[in-house]
Amino acid sequence: MAHPAPFRLILCWTRLLAAISNGHLYNLRNSVGYRRQRIDYTATRPTPVSIGERRKPTPEGRPGFVRIDTVHQGDQDGVKGVYHINAVDEVTQWQVVGATSYISETWLMPVLQAILALFPFVLLSFHSDNGSEFINHVVAELLKKLLIEQTKSRPRRSNDNGLVEAKNGAVIRKQMGYLHIEAHHAAPIDDFYREHLNPYLNFHRPCGQAEIITDFKGKEKRVYKRYATPWEVFQPLPDPAQHLRPGQTMAALATEALRISDTESARRMQEAKHTLFRSFYPEARPA
Repeated sequence: MAHPAPFRLILCWTRLLAAISNGHLYNLRNSVGYRRQRIDYTATRPTPVSIGERRKPTPEGRPGFVRIDTVHQGDQDGVKGVYHINAVDEVTQWQVVGATSYISETWLMPVLQAILALFPFVLLSFHSDNGSEFINHVVAELLKKLLIEQTKSRPRRSNDNGLVEAKNGAVIRKQMGYLHIEAHHAAPIDDFYREHLNPYLNFHRPCGQAEIITDFKGKEKRVYKRYATPWEVFQPLPDPAQHLRPGQTMAALATEALRISDTESARRMQEAKHTLFRSFYPEARPA
């Protein structure tokens, strides 16, 4: 029995469409005619942000040039995860980590102020990427009050904030893992950082100290031959006491460094981390 004309037409078009490759379908969807009919575009409205200067900081061997970034513990089933705030000094690699439930101004500012206050030396520069958690008028006003210069990463310069991003993986992810941790656990995590992890990182955990070598082509290369703690890097600086914030002394820092051994500090930190993780996942092992 002959099929009706409309049915034959549909069958013919179906066979033609079936013969088109996936690649050609993408080409057709990329055409101007398809975009005009199927896609609505809203032009971006650029908003100039004058906060922070786009440039790479130049510490010139001076401590106090801090790189900062956030690490999110992820959302799961609509439940927000905790945010880790990671700050690293460029010259000594002195590192201070904090945690907050959210990165809105109300939640972030107290943690940020506490992080900046935990550095033993005067801070001169504050460098971040272009995220709105740091590039806003509230943070800018805080840094202006503290006389700290604010800079931000340049476009297509991925290494501008490379130091702290490397620490995100080598420290934050290594210690906290990738499993979801609910935002309301931020307070005990912040206590763990302040009491155990930060002292361990700065006084007892050696990290690679880069040496810049220029080859015969004039290309600079980072070589890691020396491993030392941030405290061990800070001490040999020319007159390190001149960089300390008011009320801080070299003797107090030396006492903290010698209070317990490196091995004992690592053991206490791991025990505290296990206790912390058992409160998150009673039946799971820590990262």
